[in-house]
Amino acid sequence: MKSALKTIALAAAIGLAAVSGAAAQQVRVGFAAEPYPPFTSPDASGNWEGWEVDFMKAMCAEAKLDCVITPVAWDGIIPALTSNKIDAIIGSMSITAERLETIDFSDKYYNTPTGVIGPKGVAFDATPEGLKGKTIGVQVATIHQVYANKYFGENGATVKEYQTQDEANNDLAAGRVDAVQADSIALDAFLSSEQGAACCEKKGNVKDDPDILGLGVGVGLRKGDTELKDKINAAIKAIRANGTYDEFSKKYFDFDVYGG
Repeated sequence: MKSALKTIALAAAIGLAAVSGAAAQQVRVGFAAEPYPPFTSPDASGNWEGWEVDFMKAMCAEAKLDCVITPVAWDGIIPALTSNKIDAIIGSMSITAERLETIDFSDKYYNTPTGVIGPKGVAFDATPEGLKGKTIGVQVATIHQVYANKYFGENGATVKEYQTQDEANNDLAAGRVDAVQADSIALDAFLSSEQGAACCEKKGNVKDDPDILGLGVGVGLRKGDTELKDKINAAIKAIRANGTYDEFSKKYFDFDVYGG
């Protein structure tokens, strides 16, 4: 009898272990397939690294989610989410009213200004007046494309669109555009590179427009996926409170990227 009971208890323990091992919900996290340092970039072996990779790992560990990076071309990343090819987007995607018509977002997990860079020794600022008559490069399907078209394109600048931020930066370094607009941290990363340091400098931050530039960056989610949204929001709050967020962030930044 005792032997039988031990067998039953052992089987129950194994069953519980199996259930526990399978408990982590798998989440296919869409990353833009293009490098976007210092947030996301594949290394020489194809492994992803960067601040948002560290954020994802910390958030998913806290939420007990099995997160799998799924690279998707940036201009197709929202359709990939809405068609169930991925379950979430972590790609420096700003929370905007236009995007909220199609998808949902978590609470913000960082918020930084939008900047403009240009050639060294050429004086202009990040205003419609400063960029009048100039060609400004932006990444397609971004808030920067929308902003540049409204504030600069309608005031005498030419807006040139690129599939990736790297392409825009390379054309600036080669003199094929006069300026580039993007997230200030992404631009700082370029200016810190050998190529960027040799050619270019910061011209300033653009005037904020929350309707276009959004209210910070959040995790993109399908509408109605409230269970996953609640888990992610709780995890973001927890890693901010327990110091994990600050710990991995200090490897990249000397200020609080979370913003106001």
